[in-house]
Amino acid sequence: MSYRRTIKLVCGFAGGSAVLVVAAAAAESRGYFGDKQGERSGQWSRFNILQAAQPATWSTGNHTVASTGHAWDFNWDKRDPSPLFTNGKKKENSSEDPSSEQENGKPKATRNILFIRHSQYNLSGNGDHERILTPLGREQAEFTGQRLAALGLKYDIMVYSTMARATETANIISKYLPGVELVSCDLLREGAPIEPVPPVNHWKPDAVRSEVISNPRLTPPLWTSTALQQYHEDGARIEAAFRRYIHRADPKQKEDSYEIIVCHANVIRYFVCRALQFPPEGWLRMGLNNGSITWLTVRPSGRVALRTLGDSGFMPPDKLTRT
Repeated sequence: MSYRRTIKLVCGFAGGSAVLVVAAAAAESRGYFGDKQGERSGQWSRFNILQAAQPATWSTGNHTVASTGHAWDFNWDKRDPSPLFTNGKKKENSSEDPSSEQENGKPKATRNILFIRHSQYNLSGNGDHERILTPLGREQAEFTGQRLAALGLKYDIMVYSTMARATETANIISKYLPGVELVSCDLLREGAPIEPVPPVNHWKPDAVRSEVISNPRLTPPLWTSTALQQYHEDGARIEAAFRRYIHRADPKQKEDSYEIIVCHANVIRYFVCRALQFPPEGWLRMGLNNGSITWLTVRPSGRVALRTLGDSGFMPPDKLTRT
């Protein structure tokens, strides 16, 4: 059997790792590593460079990634009807058949939640009312509105943060989605959801930044209490927003829904971590462009899928920002 045919045969049975080993053996026997054919001293040491391509069971150590041990909580949103029943019977007396009542209480529709990060805004504005969208930011919102319309989805509602930049972004997008109800919500305002891990130097809660600007001599120990207070206050509010908007469908909902939430990067990143049951303190490890789309799907079973994270590929490259 020819050398080329041998390689193809091994590839068919054992996969790419085996091919590398066989190819290396053939190369060794032909002297491609610098030795003459037949010299075996140090041969196996040369195979060390191939260990990374071999399955873990082939090497002396166990390189299998260990599970964290944290099982998926199917009742993360407290809307699973199963806990209401014990051994097929409802905990409280009921004249209805328990199995039928439990089936009727199960969600049957899928919720699609599309988060939109607000467009670029005036960072130097004095207060929220002056932090309105820049000309580029308004252009970004136009692109986002066009993209949402092009998806051809039947949107049920658009909820937006009451901060100026999010409100303006939502109003521009709504031009492309006539008939979609607009609702504002204070819970979705930007904030500091939870202290990020690992710690970072490039980001601080708003209250801390204000203190540092007014007194540049402040050192971390002096503004730690301010930061902790903002995490405590903002975190409770943002968590309340998560519980209000991120959950499986109501059992009465018959058709799949598509909802838009226009808010802020910190809020969206925290929501994604919580919904996927990732450590929420990892929220700052993600980056979202202005006007980007993040799409979460919540199944009737409670399973959550992230379809897109910060999608902004519908914008020209020279229009992308992340302020």
